[in-house]
Amino acid sequence: MRQIVLDTETTGLNPRTGDRVIEIGCVELENRMLTGNNYHCYINPERDSEEGALAVHGLTTDFLSDKPKFAEIAASLQHYIDGAEVIIHNAPFDLGFLNAEFKRLNLPIFSEQVGSVIDTLVQAKEMHPGKRNSLDALCDRYGVSNAHRKLHGALLDAELLADVYLSMTRGQNSLVMEDEINLPAPGEVLEQVSMATIILLPPTPDELLEHETNLAGLDKAVRGSCIWRTPVSH
Repeated sequence: MRQIVLDTETTGLNPRTGDRVIEIGCVELENRMLTGNNYHCYINPERDSEEGALAVHGLTTDFLSDKPKFAEIAASLQHYIDGAEVIIHNAPFDLGFLNAEFKRLNLPIFSEQVGSVIDTLVQAKEMHPGKRNSLDALCDRYGVSNAHRKLHGALLDAELLADVYLSMTRGQNSLVMEDEINLPAPGEVLEQVSMATIILLPPTPDELLEHETNLAGLDKAVRGSCIWRTPVSH
């Protein structure tokens, strides 16, 4: 499954009052693996950024003056995101701006060009009710280093969000039953299997190390000892 983790930077907070997209950053996941096929561009918004927005992203009017306008990058963005599942933190904000940009060009809006949208802010609120669920807070919760994040940047934030999303949804792909399981009918006696036919293979050192790494990640997420370290009583 192809997924695109996306983030934008903008001149302000409201596309309906003329604020524009100035940066787009995308990270591609294929079957939950980073591919390196990322998408990034700066955009000339043909207007100044509001003071508050400029303090967040640091992208000045002078820096953006020689960058392409949205009309010049629309086709490449369309091709990149076509039909993909898009992952965004606080999706209504970014979708509102991207939909407005495509609508301004009389093109199908962004939401109609992708397969579906996952909002990681909604997911985080469901998983961690009552807690802070900003991207910085989630990085801290899941042990994703954002020490190099001084200002907001679309590609950097998309890369951080990709790591957070993979941590938040770790194990989901192993919960899917790919093959149909034939359960016994009520009262039916299960066939006995001799223990002599069962071969037990001890884990390799690499497998034990990977297992411990996963447990350490779970410990950090719950800020303590995860349930998988609890001894099983017989």
